[in-house]
Amino acid sequence: MEAESSPFESSEMLASFLVAELRGEVGYLAFSGVQAIDRSEPTCGTLMALGECGCRDLFSPLTFDGDGEAEETVKVDAGFLRLFLGFYQRRDLQNQIQELLGNVKMIILTGHSFGATTASLTALWLLSHLQPTASPISVLCLTFGTPLLGNKSLSRAILRERWGGSFCNVVSKLDVVPRLFFAPLASLAPQLHLLLQFWQVAAASPSLEQLVGELRKQNFNEFFSNVMDCAKDAAQSGGGANNSLFWPLGSYLFCSEEGAICLDNATSVIKMMHLMLETVSPASSFENHLKCFEDHLKYGYYTGLLSLQFLKRINTSGLSASSYEAGVFLALQSSGINPQDDNISKPAKDCLQMARHMGRAPNLNNAHLAIRLSKITPCRAQLEWYKARCDESEDQLGYYDTFKEYGASRRESTIDMNLFRLAAFWNDVVGMVERNELSYDFHRRSKWNNAAHFYRLLAEPLEIARYYRRGMHRQKGHYIKHGRDRRFQILDRWWNRRIAVAAQEPQQINNKRSRSRHTSFTQDSLFWAKVEEAKDWLKHVRKERDSNKLGSLLANMKDFEKYANELIARKEVSIDVLAKNSSYSLWAEDWKALKLEFQQPPSDPALNGMDCD
Repeated sequence: MEAESSPFESSEMLASFLVAELRGEVGYLAFSGVQAIDRSEPTCGTLMALGECGCRDLFSPLTFDGDGEAEETVKVDAGFLRLFLGFYQRRDLQNQIQELLGNVKMIILTGHSFGATTASLTALWLLSHLQPTASPISVLCLTFGTPLLGNKSLSRAILRERWGGSFCNVVSKLDVVPRLFFAPLASLAPQLHLLLQFWQVAAASPSLEQLVGELRKQNFNEFFSNVMDCAKDAAQSGGGANNSLFWPLGSYLFCSEEGAICLDNATSVIKMMHLMLETVSPASSFENHLKCFEDHLKYGYYTGLLSLQFLKRINTSGLSASSYEAGVFLALQSSGINPQDDNISKPAKDCLQMARHMGRAPNLNNAHLAIRLSKITPCRAQLEWYKARCDESEDQLGYYDTFKEYGASRRESTIDMNLFRLAAFWNDVVGMVERNELSYDFHRRSKWNNAAHFYRLLAEPLEIARYYRRGMHRQKGHYIKHGRDRRFQILDRWWNRRIAVAAQEPQQINNKRSRSRHTSFTQDSLFWAKVEEAKDWLKHVRKERDSNKLGSLLANMKDFEKYANELIARKEVSIDVLAKNSSYSLWAEDWKALKLEFQQPPSDPALNGMDCD
C-alpha cells in the first residue's frame, strides 16, 4: 500500500514541529501532524477548563465577558492544551511570532491532524493577544483533518468574539480523526494506538506492510460502530448537546473526490460528519476500513482536486427544474453522498436545508434591524434637539451639566425615556452580534459602526450625568471602572478597531486634516467621567496631608489637564465643554487657583517640594 503524505510534513517539521515563513505582508505558521501524542494518557480526550491550567490570561476574551465576569465554562482537550503550552513557552516560537507581528498585515496558521489543534490554539491566543490593542492584523487558521478541540462553550465564545470566520477546517469524507472525540477514547484505545502509529509511519515512509498486518488483526468493525453511534447521538442531540461534550468550531469544508461543500452551523456540521461516515458500513471489509484510515493522509490530493474542480464536467442528468432542488442535488454529489440512497440522502437534504436557513437568517436579521434603526431615529433626534437647546441656553451650563442638574424636570424626563429606548435597541444589537444572529462583518460595516459611534457620543455623556446625579459613584465607585455599561464598552471596541485599520491605510493618513471649528460632539464619550474624577482629585488635594498621596493626586490632575488641553487644541470637544458654567470650566478655574496657591511659600511642611506646573 502506498499512502500519500501530508504536504505539511517535511523533514524540517519532523524535527521542529513548526515552520514559519514570511511572504510579502503575509506570515505563515505551519504545524506538523506527525508529532507523537500518547493517547493512553488519562488527560487526552478529556475536556479541561481553560481557567484550571494557569493559562486563563492567554485566552482572557474567551473566559470572561465584557464586565469581567466568568462566562459558562470554556473547555478544551487537556492533551492538546498541554501540547500547545509546551510550544508556547519555547523561545524560538515566541521570537518567530513577534517577528511576524512586526512585519505583516495577516497571519495564516495551518496544521494537519493533531498539529491542527496546536494551530487552532495558537490562533486563539493570537486573537486574544491582538484584541486589546485593536490590531489591524488579520488571523486565519486553516486546518486539515483536525480532531475536535473543545466544548460548546468554546464554540459560543468564539462566535461571541466574532472570530468564527478566522477558522476553516477541511475534513475529508471518510477521515475518522475529526469524528473520534464524539466517542469515549477509552473504548477505542487498542485500535487507536495502532492507528496513530500507522499515520505517523505512513506520513514519513511508504513501508507499511508490517503495520498493515497488525491493523488487520484488530476488530475495526466494533471501532467504527462505536464512532458512528456516538457521532449519530451527537447529531441527534443537536443544539441541546451537553456542554461536557466536544463540539466543532468555525467553518467546515467537507471534501470528497466529487467536490466540496462548506457549512458554518455547528449542528449541521455534526450531522454532516455523521452522514458522510455512514456511507461506509461498520461491517465492511478491512480494505474499506483501510481506505478510511488512508483518507486522513490524502488532504494534499483533495486540495489538488478542489483547485481543478471547475474543469470537471458535472453530470446534470436528473436535475430538478427547481434551482433549489438542483443546488441540493449538486451539494450531495459534491459531498460524495449518493442522491439516490434515500437512507442517507434524505437526512443529508434536511441538514443542508437547515444550514441554508441558518445562512440566510443573518442577512434577514440585518434587514429587520435596519428597519428598527429607522424607527428609533426620532429618539436620537430628540437628544440632538435637547443638546442644541442646552448649548444655546443663557445659563451656560451645557449639555452634560444641564441634564445632571435638572434631571427631575419634565423635559429631562422625556430625554431619559428616549435614552432608555436607545439603550434597549443597542443592547439588542450587541446581543444579536454575540449570538451570531447577524452577518459576520456586521460590526465592521460603515453604516452600523458610524451609527453606534454617533449613539455613544450622544448618549453616554447623559448616562454619566445620571450616574453622578444619583450618587452612584459614592456607592460603586467612579463610572469608568465601576459604572460603564457593557454595550458602550463593546461599541467602543468596534470603533477602535475601525480606527486602527484605517490608520494602516496611507490615504487615510495623508487625508487627515485639522478641524477648523469645534466638533458637534466631544470625541471621547468618557470625557465627562474623567472630569468627575478630576473634580474628586481636586477636592482631596485640599485635605490630603500625606506627601506621597498628594503627589499622586497632583500628577493625576496634571495628566488630565494635558489630555483636556490636547482635545481642545484639536477642536475635538463640543462647545458645551467650554461653556462658562460647565463642570470642566469650573474645574479648570479651581485648578488654576490651586496652582497659584502652590506657587506661594507653603505653610504646611507636607507641601514642600510639590510641583503643580
